[in-house]
Amino acid sequence: MSSYPKHYYTLEEYAALEGVGNARYEYWDGDIVCMSGGSEAHARISGNIYAELHAQLKKRSCTPFNSEIPIKTPTLPPYRYPDTSVVCGKPLFEKILGIDALTNPVLVVEVLSPHTESVDRKEKFEAYKAVENVREYMLVAQNAPLITHYIRQENGEWMRFDTADLTATLTLETIGCTLAVSDVYADIEFK
Repeated sequence: MSSYPKHYYTLEEYAALEGVGNARYEYWDGDIVCMSGGSEAHARISGNIYAELHAQLKKRSCTPFNSEIPIKTPTLPPYRYPDTSVVCGKPLFEKILGIDALTNPVLVVEVLSPHTESVDRKEKFEAYKAVENVREYMLVAQNAPLITHYIRQENGEWMRFDTADLTATLTLETIGCTLAVSDVYADIEFK
């Protein structure tokens, strides 16, 4: 069986695709990956996180964003679509390929799925680490109550904390919020 040559998409082709319809895509060095159409658990978890942060940040100087707002990632251009992000102070955007990309998030959250977990843990984490303002990165499993929380230290190193306890509470120091693991996983049935 012969293999077919893979098409290399240009940024212009990617921009044209991003500009039509409601689906979101990420550009990966010549490949285009659709970011829409996740599982029910993924949607519930990311919605739970966004709702909790939105409620806690009301009338404060930090603003949460859902997966509609991409983050500019200079080391992995042009941008990535996290499930949730938070900016403190004035949100700053750069128009990239006709899309408003956030440039100053302090917290980035990715809900893991079987197809994205490896990339979220490696390539995306490296890309988010290169964003100067990012101080915290959370990876949230959807098949078990497991949250990996990274916090950038003063010396630039990242400390990792894993939580697998539904009765635990995470402290998001950068934005002055807490997340009960039970709230993150509200209405989720693990199989």
